[in-house]
Amino acid sequence: MVAENSSVTEFILAGLTNQQGLQMPLFFLFLGFYVVSVVGNLGLITLIGLNSHLHTPMYFFLFNLSFVDFCYSTVITPKMLMSFVSKKNIIAYTGCMTQLFFFLFFVVSESFILSAMAYDRYVAICSPLMYRVTMSPQVCLLLLLGVYVMGFAGAMAHTMCMVRLTFCANNLVDHYMCDILPLLELSCTSTHVNVLVVFIVVGMHIGVPTVTIFVSYALILSSILHIRSTEGRVKAFSTCSSHIIAVSLFFGSGAFMYLKPLSLLSMNQGKVFSLFYTIVVPMLNPLIYSLRNKDVKVALKKTMSKRKFTLLRKGQWGL
Repeated sequence: MVAENSSVTEFILAGLTNQQGLQMPLFFLFLGFYVVSVVGNLGLITLIGLNSHLHTPMYFFLFNLSFVDFCYSTVITPKMLMSFVSKKNIIAYTGCMTQLFFFLFFVVSESFILSAMAYDRYVAICSPLMYRVTMSPQVCLLLLLGVYVMGFAGAMAHTMCMVRLTFCANNLVDHYMCDILPLLELSCTSTHVNVLVVFIVVGMHIGVPTVTIFVSYALILSSILHIRSTEGRVKAFSTCSSHIIAVSLFFGSGAFMYLKPLSLLSMNQGKVFSLFYTIVVPMLNPLIYSLRNKDVKVALKKTMSKRKFTLLRKGQWGL
């Protein structure tokens, strides 16, 4: 799959920095981030899967959030790490478009999962008696289907617009991954349609979830302020605080990267901000939701105690 009239069959990813003294320290730093992200997200997926008391709408969405975080960090990080240890980090044209598609699919899906989680918290706090009916398994599955349909639609829109462009002699992507803006800089044909699509589609994929989240939390805050007991208020705030932190990190860095006028954003700034939603957020999400979550801590203790008991029994029977 190569664009018609395009002479480029492969791209070279410039990486995060060209300073030789920083290559190995950054390699081990981001390798550590990736290991924490993989272990944290797969660990959270396993905990939710193994513990029946976590089979609730909130943890259903958290399960899918961890799955998405694991997938899109895996789409980006391994190729990024190669740029620190190889002279030329080459990626085929097809590979570049594939990376772009899956990166966008998972990032857009994450934005809508976060909005679904905000809606779930709104129902849990503002209409607790109707929670089981409103957030039934069927409703949760429909919401999740909508999340992945939006992810697919957004990824297809950007990728199809990118494939129609012609790339000529210059194939050095000034980034550590195949992202929209650095690829647009290499095109030798007009990118006006692509830029318009970026502002419309990204604006919608950031705007709609953001409005949903803000409205949900405005109603949640209003409901919390009507709770008379201090203990009740603290408990209500604690159930939402983890989600607020995750939302702020993800949407803040994404909006700054894609909704700021291109003339005001240098590529180095773009690399730094993209690190937040591609590397840092997938690593922090499982930590945020586990360290600040009593149910997850209890599930972890139960799982570890079961594991110890199994090992002890095997030792007693000489197995």
